[in-house]
Order: sequence, then structure tokens, then C-alpha cells
Amino acid sequence: MKSDNRTIHLDQDSTEGLVPKTVIREGLLIYLLAAIQFTHVMDFVIMMPLGPQLMRVFNISPSEFGLLVSAYTFSAAVAGFLSALFIDRFDRKHAVLGLYLGFAVGTLACALAPTYIMLLVARVVAGAFGGVLGALVLAVIGDAIPEHRRGAATGKVMAAFSVASIAGIPVGLYLASVTSWHAPFYLLAGLSFLVLLVAVRFLPNMRGHLTNAVPDNPFLVLKEIVAKRNLQWAMALMITLTMAGFLIIPFVSPYMVANVGFTEQQLSYIYLFGGLATVFTSQWAGRLADKYGKHRVFAIAAILSIPAILLITTLPPVPLYTALVATTLFFIFFGARFVPAMSLITSSVEPHLRGSFMSINSSVQQMSAGVGAFVAGLIVQESASGSLMRYSWVGIMASVITLVAVVVVRQIKTVG
Repeated sequence: MKSDNRTIHLDQDSTEGLVPKTVIREGLLIYLLAAIQFTHVMDFVIMMPLGPQLMRVFNISPSEFGLLVSAYTFSAAVAGFLSALFIDRFDRKHAVLGLYLGFAVGTLACALAPTYIMLLVARVVAGAFGGVLGALVLAVIGDAIPEHRRGAATGKVMAAFSVASIAGIPVGLYLASVTSWHAPFYLLAGLSFLVLLVAVRFLPNMRGHLTNAVPDNPFLVLKEIVAKRNLQWAMALMITLTMAGFLIIPFVSPYMVANVGFTEQQLSYIYLFGGLATVFTSQWAGRLADKYGKHRVFAIAAILSIPAILLITTLPPVPLYTALVATTLFFIFFGARFVPAMSLITSSVEPHLRGSFMSINSSVQQMSAGVGAFVAGLIVQESASGSLMRYSWVGIMASVITLVAVVVVRQIKTVG
């Protein structure tokens, strides 16, 4: 990622300026947000490649593993809704730091969990803070970055997923294979506390959104958000986009081990090559969205993702390199559709409502992810031989929902 040396000159009294009386280097702010996003994303996605080991160690079924993934997202959904009642009343910096501290503590609890039930509880704690944190990172981008550069900035921050795939997941899987599944969470907790110290020092105060007129009653804020047709379409896009992804993602690793012939150690190659590809393609998608329009780029990427979805959910035993081509294509198009979608959603809401809306939107996203993972866990069955059945059914469902998302995105308008 290239550093951006632009500075943002913002004034608290300006309706455009949301960071008071300060000069911010865009590059510094974006990289700091990307570091926060990296640890948040890593904490969530590491559960999927650890699936085969967790299912073996705890002797749990696919549906119980689906619940382990869903626990994080359902908790984040509830926390996102509750935070929408008050999140726009705080300086963005203080809100980010408070949530990030809770997330780091929750991740440490995951590392210390001795049983399946305790890990389930720890995932609930981590999700409660992590889900809202992800939404607030996007709200900060919406506040601080002009709309005509917001796609590129979103692409850079969302590339944290790619970095997590390239570096974090392979390292985490290696540590898990030579020690235990606890090790990746210890590493992630330590890194989170380190990033927190950096954020305390360098994250700028952001109070400009507090100068806008917002109803005193937080439920009036929710009413205003829910009543806006444009925001209804934005949430509908988030529902369809997320469900289409999380019907598939939780069982990629278990399917590759049980049906395609991967070893648990070889799973890291999926995330290494997928991450290497998307670290470039996610940023290209962001720049293309700024140049040619977020709606158009999303629609093209979404349609191109359907063959990749159908391929990855029906893959028979094949050579390693063939399977990696299929998984890499899935990563590329999944990321390419997500970047313009998030940039478009961030731009669909007025600044004074952005924090609350992004929290609600995060709640919707996490609930959709949880429902997708849980439904997939109910559909996918384990045969007597240990292979997974009916994954292709999930692929068909995800493809249909993706087509619905292409229709939905045409209804969304940008407002700020």
C-alpha cells in the first residue's frame, strides 16, 4: 500500500470538517485504522481455518462449530444495535480506544479458554466489542476522508483482510499446529495491546460530528435512521452481501480437508495466496469504484463472484494447485465486491448520523453473518466417512442471494 501524504485540514465549525482544529496526514490515519482493522479481522477469520482442529479437539459437530462462529457475530449484532443509541455522543477517538480495549481483553479470554463452552463465552465477549469497532473504523473514514477519495481509502483499510490472510493466518495456523489452537489468540491479544498503545498516541480527536443537531432522545435517532428509504436499501445490501459470503466462508477449510484432500497444515496456502491476490485487487476495486462508480464496480464483481462460489462448493478431490486457483478466485471476487459496497454504504448517510447508522449497519452485518454461518451449519452434514455433504446446496443459495444484492445496490444513493 502506498502512503498518502495528503493532509486533511478540518475545522470544527465547518459543516464539512469533522475533526476539530487539527491537521491529519491521511496516510497515517489510514494505516492506523488498517492496523486496528487487521487485528479485528484476524480475530474473526482465524476461527474458520482452525475449524478442523477445533472440531477434532472438542469433538464437536459441524452445527456446533457453526454456532462457535455465529456466537461472535450474534453478540456483535446485539452490541451494534445498543451502541447506536449513544455512539455519536462521543469523540470518535475515545469510542475507538474504549472498544479496542474491550476487544483486546476478549481476545485474551479466547486464548485462555480451556473448554468449548468457555471459548463460546469468550467469543461472545470479543464479538460485543469487535463488531462495533469495525463499524466505527468505517465511520471515521466517512468523517475524515472526502467522498471522491473514500473508495480508495476504504480499499486500503479493507486490505487488512488480505494482510491477515497473508501473514496472520499462516502464522496462526503454524503456531496452532506445533503447539495448540490457543497460540494464535495469545499472539493476537499481544498485538492488539501494542496497537492500542500506538492508537492512544496518534489517533486524532474527532468531535466535529457532535456540533450537528441530533435529537436528545437516542430512540429518535434510531427512528430517523430506520425511516430513511436510502438507509433501508443500504442495510438490505449489507444483509444480502454478508449472507452470501458467510453461507460459504465458515466451511471452506473443513470442506477442503474433508472432501478435497488438504492437510490441516496446507490450509495456510489458501489464505496466503488468496491474501496475496486481494491485497492488490481490493485496492484496485476501490480505485475503480472512485473512477467508474461504486454501483457499477460492485455489480460486475458480484456477478463474477458467482462462478467462483459454485466452483468452491462443488470441488472434488483435485491436485493442490487446482484447489488453490479456485479458492484464490473466490477471495478475489469476494473482496472486490465488498470494497465498493462498504464505500457506498458509508456514503449513503449524513455525517451527524454516520456513527449510529454504521453501528446499526454493523449489527445487521453481524446478524446476517451469524444467520448465514448457522444456516450453513444446519445444511452441511458429515457423512460416516468424514466427508461433508450438501455444501453445494449452500453454494446455490449464496449465488441466488448475490443476484438479489445486484438488484438492491441500484437503489442506493450517495449523500455525503
